[in-house]
Amino acid sequence: MAETQRVRFATTSDGVNIAYTTRGTGPPLVIMPTWVSHLEKEAEGPQGEFDDRLAHNHQIVLYDGRGTGLSDRRVEDFSVQGRLRDLEAVIEQLGLERFSLFASSQSTPVAMVYAAEHPERIDRLVLYAAFSGGYPREKGDSSLIDALLALIRAEWGVGARTTMGFVHPDADRGELERNLEFLRAAATGEVAANILEEGFFRTNVGDWLPRIQAPTLVLHRREDQAVPFEFGRQVASLIPNARFVLLDGDHHLPYEGDVEPVLQAIEEFLKVERTAPQQRAAPAIDAGEAPVVVLFTDMESSTALTQRLGDERAQELVRTHNEIVRDALRINGGSEIKHTGDGIMASFASPSRALESAIQIQRAFAEHNQSHTDASINVRIGMNAGEPVREQNDLFGQAVQLASRICNQAEPGQILASNVVRELVAGKGFLFADRGTADLRGFEDPVRLYEVRWQD
Repeated sequence: MAETQRVRFATTSDGVNIAYTTRGTGPPLVIMPTWVSHLEKEAEGPQGEFDDRLAHNHQIVLYDGRGTGLSDRRVEDFSVQGRLRDLEAVIEQLGLERFSLFASSQSTPVAMVYAAEHPERIDRLVLYAAFSGGYPREKGDSSLIDALLALIRAEWGVGARTTMGFVHPDADRGELERNLEFLRAAATGEVAANILEEGFFRTNVGDWLPRIQAPTLVLHRREDQAVPFEFGRQVASLIPNARFVLLDGDHHLPYEGDVEPVLQAIEEFLKVERTAPQQRAAPAIDAGEAPVVVLFTDMESSTALTQRLGDERAQELVRTHNEIVRDALRINGGSEIKHTGDGIMASFASPSRALESAIQIQRAFAEHNQSHTDASINVRIGMNAGEPVREQNDLFGQAVQLASRICNQAEPGQILASNVVRELVAGKGFLFADRGTADLRGFEDPVRLYEVRWQD
């Protein structure tokens, strides 16, 4: 049974919020979604068990592709380049410098393009049921696929049931119903059909394959009806450092059927020395060393913005918020911990740099609002310093809780800080105004708050 997972979000360069989670410890292994995905539903079934096995020796990274699961659903671009942005956003959010990559079926073209374009980041590449190009539409054997796509779009329930014959041929009634429930929860019929159509008829990444430098394992089951093994064998022949392993069986998904040969092949291929860390240091100082400054931003009335401007326009403002905050973090050495839905949580090793970042953020929003009076963005910022508890790439504890509560106390356009932040930067030229004490939820004693003066 998969452990309880904490879902976070990364934002792509085209503004799509991608849900992701991590499990386990060790060298990072990014596992790409297949056709459609749903992090919560997958954790409950055989895929959760499959992933947990890989998490024994690796820190695995899982995410929902655009349009599916817990990621943004209102998406139109399902091209290889569009889905490449999903992968890039999660990697950037986690700060992965070098990692192994595992992709199955519909995600294999994306994985191969990424591996070819970023050889410095890919340690090892595992491809299951891989293909580099689909079926030319003019071929006669495309008519059955066209009929399946039309059925999925017209009646997702019936279309999903039809696909089960290809991906899970020996499912009993209970398994069939669970798989159908998963598919319906993971995506709409339109999205599912769009992803399939992209792979069947519009994908051709063959030119990238000879450029892949990483050691590559290509796995395929001999009687796979969804993607014939000849496709995988062709992929392996075009990748310079690839090994092709043909397994018995007719299940299309790696975590269905006899999974042990699949897992053994992957584990043996990924067996590497564990002494040297392969992931960039986590984005804050460990508890027990110097104080970490935790900063929260929070957009004012994001729900009201959505009601007034509509989903698409409101999402544009969220993207603008993210860009402004992330620019300030990058310039001032801050590390984004996670996106909170209405804001961003970040950490700093230097209290001075944290304050400079907060001031830069508010000035940038003030400038934005002057030229966008009809769509202004008003942000609260709260800060605290302490020794938070670390769990993988997240921070917890009273130091974090207090920073969040302080942010909630701030007015739009205001920066509030705890006294410890003020004391840490004494004599550094920052201006503070004493705003008195406040009773904050979860804290027995009143907390004295200071406003950081940022307006000239």
